[in-house]
Amino acid sequence: MARKTDIPSSYYGEPRKFDPAFRGPVHNRSCTDVVCCVIFIIGILGYIALGSVAWIHGDPRKVVFPTDSHGQFCGQQGTNNANKAILFYFNILRCASPSVLINLQCPTTQLCVSKCPDRFATYREMKRNYKNWEYYKQFCRPGFDNPDKPVDQVLRDEDCPSMIVPSRPFLQRCFPDFVTRNGTLTVRNQRSFQDGDGVTRSVADLRDAAKDVRTTVSGGIASLLDAKEVGMKIFEDYASSWYWILIGLVITMVVSLLFILLLRFTAGVLLWLVIFGVLAALGYGIWHCYWEFSSLRGNSDADVTLSQIGFQADFSIYLQLSQTWLVFMISLSVIEAIIILILIFLRNRIRIAIALLKEGSRAIGYIMSTLFYPIITFFLLAICIAYWAMTAVFLSSSGDAVYKVMSTQSKCVYANQTCDPETFSQSSLPVACQGSQCAFAFYGGESLYHRYILLLQLCNLFLFLWLVNFTIALGQCTLAGAFASYYWALKKPQDIPPFPLFSSFGRAIRYHTGSLAFGALILAVVQFFRIGLEYLDHKLKGSHNAFTRFLLCCLKCCLWCLERFIKFMNRNAYIMIAIYGKNFCTSAKDALFLLMRNVVRVAVLDKVTDFLLFLGKLLISGSVGVLAFFFFTRKIPVIQEEVPSLNYYWVPLLTVIFGSYLVAHGFFNVYAMCVDTLFLCFYCSWLSLNLPCALLPPSLKDRTQPLLTGNVCRA
Repeated sequence: MARKTDIPSSYYGEPRKFDPAFRGPVHNRSCTDVVCCVIFIIGILGYIALGSVAWIHGDPRKVVFPTDSHGQFCGQQGTNNANKAILFYFNILRCASPSVLINLQCPTTQLCVSKCPDRFATYREMKRNYKNWEYYKQFCRPGFDNPDKPVDQVLRDEDCPSMIVPSRPFLQRCFPDFVTRNGTLTVRNQRSFQDGDGVTRSVADLRDAAKDVRTTVSGGIASLLDAKEVGMKIFEDYASSWYWILIGLVITMVVSLLFILLLRFTAGVLLWLVIFGVLAALGYGIWHCYWEFSSLRGNSDADVTLSQIGFQADFSIYLQLSQTWLVFMISLSVIEAIIILILIFLRNRIRIAIALLKEGSRAIGYIMSTLFYPIITFFLLAICIAYWAMTAVFLSSSGDAVYKVMSTQSKCVYANQTCDPETFSQSSLPVACQGSQCAFAFYGGESLYHRYILLLQLCNLFLFLWLVNFTIALGQCTLAGAFASYYWALKKPQDIPPFPLFSSFGRAIRYHTGSLAFGALILAVVQFFRIGLEYLDHKLKGSHNAFTRFLLCCLKCCLWCLERFIKFMNRNAYIMIAIYGKNFCTSAKDALFLLMRNVVRVAVLDKVTDFLLFLGKLLISGSVGVLAFFFFTRKIPVIQEEVPSLNYYWVPLLTVIFGSYLVAHGFFNVYAMCVDTLFLCFYCSWLSLNLPCALLPPSLKDRTQPLLTGNVCRA
């Protein structure tokens, strides 16, 4: 039986024949995957048409403003509700009903108010104490001012709410003011209350009703926060600190640029300094976390668990808990151990990866324009995201107001039927169903367009994924072509063609739009199914058994692995397209066979290189984050007076850290693409073609000898 090591090299295709005149990338090439190019252009035109139709039929006000039972917007200027921007539910307990999921609306009268109630009260109690009428009537129907009307008739006609509970505005809607104290859910320190019929109800009933409404309104937000208040504070923090945030991002850009330039001359020393710098930083973090944990342990105020305090807008509260520092210490220790094990077992491969990174820094040094290409990618991605978001909003706000019969009686046969509010009072429905009303349900329609809104939203999502993946593919192919021009130039920089980045971009657009669209289409299909599976899992959460959850987890894991594999193959296929100018399938096959002939080296070196670049990004963003932390917490005496006054210092701090990582990722992504391109070019030329070692680039000639194991290197 043949061993795995006895598999001939031809098993993964025949190696290329030596062509001494080849100086890639190929300039005389033809258009590839023309059919897919035509389909892609048709898809773009269809996407434009979809956006135009959505813009004609949509009305974003339906998404921005909540709508009362009469279909009027709350808070819209120029209407009677201009100063009433919050939606109030007459009886929120009715929202804990299956009809909420059917009609996407709570079966109770909804009214626009200027503020939410701040006390427990019922209409029957108010009748016994008229001094509260002036406060209570602001939550009744506009124009109703007849406290002498019989109570049962008022509640049946829903002229006034049967009860009010202390509430806070959330997403411009009044929700009960829930507070958890000692693990018990309360509203204004009360665990029970009297409803409009004099029945004692639990606060948990309010929670269940509010949960159903939040699921309908916002897609399942788990916690009830005062979003408007917190949002205003965050906006104020951004308004006062945006200048310093921008300075932090500029510092990151300069440091990243200097880091890459220094790699060209001191790659080995600098990368080892990065490795040991990260280890030292993690070691200091472990010691500091242990010191904080030891000082807080035993303090009764600091022994509160994270689950007990829940979410807090002020992050400094978490730093006063011993459990927080224990979690930090354990996490940093695990990361430190993983990095040390990687360094021990892959030390030889790290040396080779450093050689590749140094060669990549030389290439970037000769083609500096590649460092700024991510700006073009970012601009194109911003256009795609903005267009998708606007189209989704206009599609979701398409349609006319639909009114349905809503009744408090469970046996009303006309419930959920479409009605006309102008003729409802003259019809026989109010008599047949006592207490029923014709209330606004949702926006929609019966036309062909309205019936296929969901399908159009799915098309919007799919085309968005296709365009995003195409934009990323265009950037990868463009950078690969530029760096391949550097690699195949025997005398550098004399033989490097002028404007290699611009030339590569032109070749990718002119000849390979179809191939790039083909690869992007495959990836978009997988991502589309992943999103659908995540949505299905979210909707079925809590309703499926252990086997179903296991099956969904397996499917999500398989799709995630498939997506990662396709991204890896697409990346290498785009490099082959940039070099040889062939179609997507041929390039993907050539790249796969080439990599499979050297699968161990490729897998290890690729991940080691990614690991080193990740440490660089981590070091840069972490250093800038530490500097920002000392600045915003006023721990730098020299510029202490310049620090703006903030509500939450973590707002600009997290923005700087996250933004710094994205900026560093943009620079290092170009670097990673350069290394991958040079790596694949190396295998195409020196391993497959078996060229003389004398033609190896100087920085790779001596330090990549382990790559040549098992291959004949001719002198």
